[in-house]
Order: sequence, then structure tokens, then C-alpha cells
Amino acid sequence: MRLPVGESRDTPTGSLISTLTTLGVRPGMLALVPTPDRSTADAERTRDYYDRLGRLEEDRLVQDVAGRVSFEVHRRLLAEHVRAGDRVLEIGAGPGRFTAELARLGARVVVTDLSPVQLDLNRENLTGTADEGNVERRELLDVCDLSRYDDYEFDVVVAYGGPLSYAFEAEESAVRGLLRVTRSGGRVLASVMSMLGTWRHAPAGVTALAEALGEDVNDRVLATGDLRHVGGEHQCRMFRAHEVVDLVERAGGHVLATSASNWASLADPDVLGRVEADPDRWARFLDHEVQACREPGALDGGTHVLVAAEPRP
Repeated sequence: MRLPVGESRDTPTGSLISTLTTLGVRPGMLALVPTPDRSTADAERTRDYYDRLGRLEEDRLVQDVAGRVSFEVHRRLLAEHVRAGDRVLEIGAGPGRFTAELARLGARVVVTDLSPVQLDLNRENLTGTADEGNVERRELLDVCDLSRYDDYEFDVVVAYGGPLSYAFEAEESAVRGLLRVTRSGGRVLASVMSMLGTWRHAPAGVTALAEALGEDVNDRVLATGDLRHVGGEHQCRMFRAHEVVDLVERAGGHVLATSASNWASLADPDVLGRVEADPDRWARFLDHEVQACREPGALDGGTHVLVAAEPRP
């Protein structure tokens, strides 16, 4: 489950329409929600959104330079913390790009998603590949309810692309659940949508939102990161980096690493395309980019915030 890099997802003017889509808002679907509260309706809306999104989610991490860099930032964090033979719970697995990476690292994967459509795409994309042999099973799962799993059942839990951004008021309980099912010394790897990174990356969208709905609504979104104040078909909570760290610590975890996704790769795509065309320059750029994304001053500068954590003893 992922907020797209750029405007791959999908009031008056054409400019407003194009910029609001960056925030997941579609024309004709704006409605204020004055008192947000995580509910069954939130989960159903998220599921329906990803069911409708279907195959569009498949291309998000390959369709442009920023997406390909985001994939590499996430992939390298996996490679640092996942070992051959690890049993991994993957939450919000979507069409399976990271499922395949986990399989190539030698992990055994329980693949889950809130969306039955995305889970079917995961099965379809991996069936007939060597990676499918590392999939234990697939099942529908809400990140807020891991009660079916035993304590310490998994070596690693992966919640990439933003499942925790849909937990809303249940976010601390959800993180406690991730930590509960992770063995002592194991890892929880997650990424959430970035509030300040979205603002940095799409100032036109933030300005358009204020023009469409008023500065009071814009103030609430910027203060809380909660797009339920806006309404629309795609509603999530965006985080500041320190909020992610605080959340993990409150839930009983110890943060090992944090990272943005992306940094310089959100710049001019034409320039980056020339760099990508040269394998040596591209490899160097990726090394620099991954390092930059982990600098304290860069953590709020990307589309997502990544965290690696372990359960506290």
C-alpha cells in the first residue's frame, strides 16, 4: 500500500486537478471530515482504494527515476536486515516487488495485504517464478489486527509503502502488534508517508489544497498529516520523522536506523535520466543517495520515512 512517487496515482482549474492528485485527492470527492477517528470505514475505504488501483500499483517503483531510486533505498534496507532462512511477515505486500526481493534474499515469506485485488496480483506476478517457492502462504490482513499470529513468530516483519499510514488512531497498537510477533533480536522494517517531504516535493499541491478548501483545512493537514481532514477516496496519515521514532519507542521498540526516500532523486528527472544511462555514474549516484537519505537533516525530505527497529527486551 503506497502513496505514489510523483503523481502516478490518482477545483476548479486543470492545474488544481493535477496537483491535488499528488496528495491522493480526486476532483469531485472533496468533503471535510471535522473529527477524524480510525474506524472500520477507514479500513474499508483503504481496501476499496487499492482494489480500484489494481495494476497501477505495479508500476509505481519502476515508471520513473524517483520510483526506481525509492525501490533501491527500500531494497538496501532489506538487504541489511534480512538473512537467508529468516521467516518474514510482509504486510501490505501489494503486487510483489518486495516479495520477490525477500525471496531472493532467501527468506520464507508470509504475504499479506488488506486488498484482495493486490493479493491476487501478487500471486499472479510470482507464480511460475523461482521466487514463488519462498512464499509460505498469502492471506488478507489489516495491519491493525495481527491477533492470528503467535508472539515472536517471525524473524522479520516488513510493512513497506505505508500500511501504518492507514492505522490512524490505532497506530501505536499496530506497531505494538508488529513488535509482538517479532522474535527477540529480530527486525521490524517499515515505511510511512512523509508529511514534510510531500510538502517539499509537491508545494503546488499543498497550495492548491488551501485554495480549494481553505487555509484552516490546510493548517490542519500540515499540523497533523491527516488527509481525512480533506476527504476524498485516498485518505492516509503522513508523518514527520521524529513522530515515527517516537511512535516506535512508545510502542516498545528500539530504533536502529531511519532513512528518507528519496532526496536528490526528487530533482530534475531529465538530469537524473542522463546519470541513470551511465551504469558507473548511476551506481555512484545510488550510493550517495542512500547515504544522503540517512542524514538527520534529510529524513523529512523524501516521499516516505523508513525505519528499522527491534523489540526492546
